[in-house]
Order: sequence, then C-alpha cells, then structure tokens
Amino acid sequence: MTLVILAAGMGTRYGGLKQLDTISNENETIIDFSIYDAVKCGFKKVVFVVRQDFLETIKALYLPKLQNKIKVEFVCQEVTNIPEEFKNNNRVKPWGTAHALLTAKDAVKENFCVINADDFYGANAFLKMAEFLNKTDSSSCKYAMAGFKIQNTLSENGSVSRGECYLDSDNYLKRVVERTNISSVNNRIVYTENNQEKEIQKNSLVSMNFWGFAPTIFQEMDTLFYQFLKKNYQTEKEEFFLPSVVNHLLEIQKATVKVLETNSSWLGVTYKEDKSAVISKITKLKKDGIYPESLWS
Repeated sequence: MTLVILAAGMGTRYGGLKQLDTISNENETIIDFSIYDAVKCGFKKVVFVVRQDFLETIKALYLPKLQNKIKVEFVCQEVTNIPEEFKNNNRVKPWGTAHALLTAKDAVKENFCVINADDFYGANAFLKMAEFLNKTDSSSCKYAMAGFKIQNTLSENGSVSRGECYLDSDNYLKRVVERTNISSVNNRIVYTENNQEKEIQKNSLVSMNFWGFAPTIFQEMDTLFYQFLKKNYQTEKEEFFLPSVVNHLLEIQKATVKVLETNSSWLGVTYKEDKSAVISKITKLKKDGIYPESLWS
C-alpha cells in the first residue's frame, strides 16, 4: 500500500506553508504523525505531491527522518501540468485536489490512501483503511472513504467547509455534498446554503479527503479532467475536486465507496490560531502514550 499526501496547497487562510509548520517539541509536523500511523498499519511507500518552489525544502525536512522507515517519492503539481491545448491561460491558483492526485499517477501502481498534508486523522482511520485496501483487488473499482463525525472536525477559530456524506443502509456512499461556513452556534452545528442558515446533526459523517483507491481511479480521472479543462481552462478559480470525481463515478454506477466510520477526532490548522490547540492535543496524546516522545528516533 502507498500513502499519497497532498502537500501542494498555498495556505492562503493560514498565512504560510502548513506542510512545514512544526507542532511538537521534536519539530514534528502533522505529516509526520500521518506517516507514523501509516507505517504502523503496513504502508510501504509515501508519495508527496508538492510544488516545485519548495520541493528541495520538503525533501530536506523529510528524507533524513524517513530513511529506512518507508520508501519516499516526490511529484510536483504545477498549474502547467495539463495538456498542451489548454495551456493558453493565466491560471495561478492550483487546479484542485483531484488534479493534485492525478499528478501522482505514474508513481502509484498499487492500492493507495490519499490524505491532506494539513489534517491529523488519527491512528484508527489509518487502521480501518489499511484493512480495506489489503483485501481489495487492485483491478477493481471498489474504493473507500474514512467518515468523521462532523462534531469532531470543527475549528474553534472560524468556519470550515466539509463534505456531508449520504449513505445507504450498508454504509456505502451515495453522494457527498459540500457544505460551507460550518460552525458551532449555541450548541448547534450550522452551515450556510443560499444565504440561509441550516442545521446539521452532530453525528453526521463528513469527508476529510481521506480516501482509499485502487489505481483504476486514475484512468477515470484522466477522462474527467480533460472534460473539466475543456469547460474551465481559462477560469481563474474553478477547481477539479476529488469529491466531484467520486460523485460522478457513483452517479454512473462505475464505482462503489465503502464508508469507514471512525471515532477519531480530527486536528487541523485551517487558521493560524488553530496551531496552539493542535500542539496542546498532540502533547496530550504523547503524554497518554498514544505516540512516543519522538516519532522517528
């Protein structure tokens, strides 16, 4: 199994590169904890999707500590990683999470898990995903997603966006609907839709971009990205998102997605102010023996 880490984001709301920000006394990043959990669950390779402008910096940070722990590869997501016929544009913003993953297709030939660089998912999510990937045929279109309870994914420092998941009776995904401006108000969780405030149940499952795929996904993504570019290649902000790819494949019944519910609490740094809370919770996890004092020593 391979772990793909989407680390090419620009950190606009955060005000810097979250991928490199440390959250422990041992100068560990959120990425370190994800890789540590993945290694314990049997993942053999990690592929970083980064931007060319900080490739050498991220190599210098992770290659020494991961030596002899897991195989490491790097691929670069650039706005110019598109077919020649669509390059006549002034695009600066990255093309989105699905394009980031598509960048890694030549480096990933086995079942894999894809995650965000700036989200801490917890060991339980990796364990459940590893169990699924290990028993799934790599030539199939049977995929999976870790489902987090929305109440475990909120920021104390501002609103967030999450993909609300709709499931069938067997815990298979029917669709993901993007919800924006989600926050906790008077012990209720609310979001904004068409300028109206609506409530969402605390135990509702949401996607945190923690997906399990077979390599068959890349062929489907190639086709869909081409169609996306035909329509949007001269836009400044439209993005090619992973949930949109999954939704399309579900609609045409070309794939199944098993939702693996986890009780793990998400930690993340959407905003600069989130960092102190993440450091505090990581310190407690180490104190409780969930993680060693130094992950890689």
